[in-house]
Order: sequence, then structure tokens, then C-alpha cells
Amino acid sequence: MNNLSFLIWFGLYACAMSFLGWYVSRQQKNGDDFLLGGRSLPLFLTLGSTVGTMVGTGSSVGAVGFGYLNGWAGMLYGLGGAVGILLVAWLFAPVRNLRFMTMSEEISYYTGGSKIVKNSVAILIFIASIGWLGAHILGGGLYLAWASGIDITTAKIIIAAAFIVYVGIGGYSAVVWIDTVQSLVLFIGFILMAWLAVDHVGGWQPIRQAVDPAAQSLFAVDKLGVLPALSLAVVIGVGVLATPSYRQRIYSAKSVSTLRKSFIITGMLYLGFSFLPAIIGMAAYTMNPALENSGFAFLFATQVLPPVLAMAVLIAGMSANMSSGSSDAIAAVSIMLRDLYTLITGHMPAPERAIRLSRLFLVLVIGLALLFALTSDDIIGYITKMISMIMSGMFICSLLGRFWTRFNWQGALAALAGGAGTALLMLANSGWMATWGNPCIPSVLASLACAVVVTLVTPANTMSREEALAMITRERESRPQAVPVQPASAPQGAANE
Repeated sequence: MNNLSFLIWFGLYACAMSFLGWYVSRQQKNGDDFLLGGRSLPLFLTLGSTVGTMVGTGSSVGAVGFGYLNGWAGMLYGLGGAVGILLVAWLFAPVRNLRFMTMSEEISYYTGGSKIVKNSVAILIFIASIGWLGAHILGGGLYLAWASGIDITTAKIIIAAAFIVYVGIGGYSAVVWIDTVQSLVLFIGFILMAWLAVDHVGGWQPIRQAVDPAAQSLFAVDKLGVLPALSLAVVIGVGVLATPSYRQRIYSAKSVSTLRKSFIITGMLYLGFSFLPAIIGMAAYTMNPALENSGFAFLFATQVLPPVLAMAVLIAGMSANMSSGSSDAIAAVSIMLRDLYTLITGHMPAPERAIRLSRLFLVLVIGLALLFALTSDDIIGYITKMISMIMSGMFICSLLGRFWTRFNWQGALAALAGGAGTALLMLANSGWMATWGNPCIPSVLASLACAVVVTLVTPANTMSREEALAMITRERESRPQAVPVQPASAPQGAANE
């Protein structure tokens, strides 16, 4: 395939996505429109954008590389993600009725409106979102450099510029529409890739002969071990349950029923998709078992395709990267506008300034992420460790807070500290890491234990959840007068839905 051709087609594709983003977001008037799509996203947009976010760089191209090394273990990404999104639909969909704007608002609500928790969570989530976005820029840059033949630094800058343009033009409305289109491209591209890759190597029998028999066991547990395989699925599931970009889908959906339907369909589709990266990875291994970097297994496999199909599949891979990155970008901007801006100034920006400030913050967010990507070639490993330290505690805070009204701010801080500390201890001990595969399960368990014990030995919250919700709403809407408490939005009702 001609490198220049790919660059031209990718440019046309990016321009088309930018035009779509502009077209669907022409009527935006305030920050809710820019960052949450007016809180009225219908089923097909919530579904399409969630699928586009889930089938990202790690769970598509990364899973292909994992399947190249470990056979059916490549399915563990899809299994963990599917279980995670189904649990989100079951456990957290009713939170939509409380009209939060960021995850830090939600966890603050669970802890009596604690500003210490709100600000701590905001800073942690912002760092995590910047890190994830940097990983997407790095991954997309490597991908674009390989496919087009351009310099890696230039490729990273192009990817960052693409994020600025098509997210900045239309905000969240643009993101969900573009993600929906990209989801179609992704599924078509990966189905074609799996089918043609298996056909190229002569069918399934040559794959069975080439791939390690242990990697052909169920989820490759004979090769990985039961505990590491379980840990991989769990860490993906916990990521879905605690990552801010999925909370954006909750806060922006038209209704709880719309949200639940879209997440359930997403879970089923994602479970079906999980087979494809594993199959492509094993087919690539059959073609060439001696690749120096398994991360290039997906890119290597495209070489066997006819030029037109190879172009379509490569664009599908880029779509995976762009759809995930755009969601992390908008989540980081939401945190800056709602949480960090308020932390510094003491109030929300005026509605007429919200969209302009959001675009300025977007440039800042992507600039910081690009700095990560330009100064480090090991950012993906760095991000993996950082997220394992942050997400475990965040997951426990949201889970306990959602269903345990006794949960308080001291317990939330203990959950965050306990999860992070355990992850650090795990990462420092190679024997423990070999046993568990990653720090997630011990980190989640330690976070849970710390949260429960500290909550029980410290005083209960002095502010009720109704009062906390009113305070958060008043602060977000910059209204000095008290907001009447509405029983329909009370946490007990939400928790029991």
C-alpha cells in the first residue's frame, strides 16, 4: 500500500469527521451543550459513542498484539469490558437523574458534599485523563508514522491537532456523532480483517498448528494462569466502572432507560467483538511468529490485504484511537471547567463564556498530553501503572457511595490512599506481580477494606445527601439562593432504583 495514499485518505477522513462535528453542533449555547450534548442524547448516539469509546486503542490494536502473544487471551479485554459496561448499566444508570456534570461531583455527593473529596478526585481524574490522552496521542502517532512513513514526532503532532480540531469545533455533540460513525467503521474493518487474515493463512487448521496449544485453551488460562487471566479481565472491568469518559455517557443521556438500553447493547456487541482481535492476532502469529514488537501485529496483518481493504482496515484502527482519545479529551475539559476552575476562582464561569473557555481548556489539555507523548516512549507503561493506582480507589468510592449512605469523606480518602498504596507495593514486588499479573485485584480489596474500616470508626456525614445535592447544584449553576430539595432526586430513591 502506498504511504502517501494512506495519508491522503486519512486527511480526507479527518476533514469529513470535522465537518460532521461542526454540522451537528451549530446550535450550541452553553457549557452543558458543549460538554454534555445538552443532556439529551438519544439511544443510538449514546450507543454509538459508548461502543466507539470502548473499542479503543487498547481493546482493539492492543488486544491484537496480546492475542499474537497469548492466543485466546486476547478475548479477556472484551470479556472484562463487557462485564464492566453491563455493571455500569445496572448499578449506576439512575445517577443520571441527579444531573451531575463530573465524577468528582458524584463522589462529593456520596460523602456529604465534601470539598476535600471533590477537589482530590478532580485532580486525580484530571491527571489520569491527561495521561490516557497522551497514550492515545503516542499510540496514534506510532500508528500514523508506520502507515504513512512520516516522522514519529510529526505524526504525534498531527494526531494532537486532529483532536483539537474536531473536538474543539463541536464539543461533546461532535464527539458522540463522530464516535458513532467510527463505531461502524471499526466493526466493518475488524470483521473484514479477521475473515481475510484467516483466509490468507489457509484457514483455521494452520493457525491451530502454529499457535502454542496452551494459548488455544479457554482465555489461554493454560498459558497465563487462572489468576493473571482473571486479573486482566478485572482491571479492564474496573477501568470501565471508574473511568470518567463512561460517566459522561451517564450524565448526558436523555433518560435512565435510554442509557440502560444503550449500555446493555454495547456490552453484547463488545463481547462479540472480543473474538476478532484474538483471531487477528493468532493469524498474524501464523504469518510471522518472529515480530520484534507484538504491538505491530495488527499493522503487519494489513499487509496481506488488497490495497483498498488494507486502507479501510487501517482507517478502522485509527478510528479506534481517535474515538477513545476524543472522549478522554472532553472528560478532562469537563473537569477543568467544572472542578478546577471553581477550585481556583470560587465560582463557575458565566454561561456565555463557557464554550469559549472549554475550547481554550481543550487546547491546554491536548497540549499537556502531547508533551507527555513527545517526551516519553514508555508512556503507555507509565499510564498502565498510574491508572491501576487511581482507578481502584475511584471504583470503591463510587460503589460504596452509591449504596452505603454511611460512607463518608474520611472513608473516601482512605479508599483512594489504600488502593494507590497497595498498587505501589505490588509494582515493587516482582514475585507478587508474577502471581497476580497486575495490581488490580489486591488494590481493589485493600481499598475496600480501608474504606469500610475508616468509615465505621469516623463520624457520619453532617450533611444529608439531599442537602449535598442542593449545594452541588447551586454551586454549578452559580446561584446564591438555596435550591429546594426535590424528593424525586433524593439519593435513597436513586439508590433503590
